[in-house]
Amino acid sequence: MALHAVSPATVYSSPLRCLPKRPGCGCLPKHSLSICSSKNLVRLQAGPLNFAGRPLVLRHSDKRRKEKMEKAIETVQTNFNTVRTGRANPAMLDRIEVEYYGTPVNLKSIAQISTPDATSLLIQPYDKSSLKLIEKTIVAANLGVTPSNDGEVIRVTVPPLTSDRRKELAKTVAKLAEDGKVAIRNIRRDAIKAYDKLEKEKKLSEDNVKDLSADLQKVTDEYMKKIDSIQKQKEQELMKI
Repeated sequence: MALHAVSPATVYSSPLRCLPKRPGCGCLPKHSLSICSSKNLVRLQAGPLNFAGRPLVLRHSDKRRKEKMEKAIETVQTNFNTVRTGRANPAMLDRIEVEYYGTPVNLKSIAQISTPDATSLLIQPYDKSSLKLIEKTIVAANLGVTPSNDGEVIRVTVPPLTSDRRKELAKTVAKLAEDGKVAIRNIRRDAIKAYDKLEKEKKLSEDNVKDLSADLQKVTDEYMKKIDSIQKQKEQELMKI
């Protein structure tokens, strides 16, 4: 659609009976007008608008991006759970994958893991022929634990953390946190590219893109703070042991 400059008086005299400061308001019809007040322009915008003034397709995209960021937070938390403390926890083995008949499978899918006491794990494979392979994989994972195979089960002893080991684990936690931040930055980057594409296609105005980018940055900062928070909690947990 072509852009036409209009005066405030013209807009007020229109059947819409309102002049929203931002694109869209409650009294606009589904296929309506997007008003760029800074440039005093009115433009027909393709697609229905919601009450927040954004095309519904953008609203859905925003929701998907938040879901992806939530997933990134969940991944960081899951990875933190695999960083061992001085107490035995089956989550320590969550990232262990065993080459089972040529296919990498999660350890928990081929064995039952329990905690008979605070300092040990008991691994009972469903297929006893995989005992040696599981033991070898745990050793190679460099978790700072000692597995022992008695031919029936594997016992994993969790020794107390030394000062040096705590420092190593703190570095691991920092690396996992940074991986999560990179994932969130990538989600933001892809969103910015999508906004720029819509602007080039004349589906969003420059002001629209600025507003969307500012809102996206706020959401990004929020999730970055969440990662900082759970990282701090994990580091404190390591230091208390």
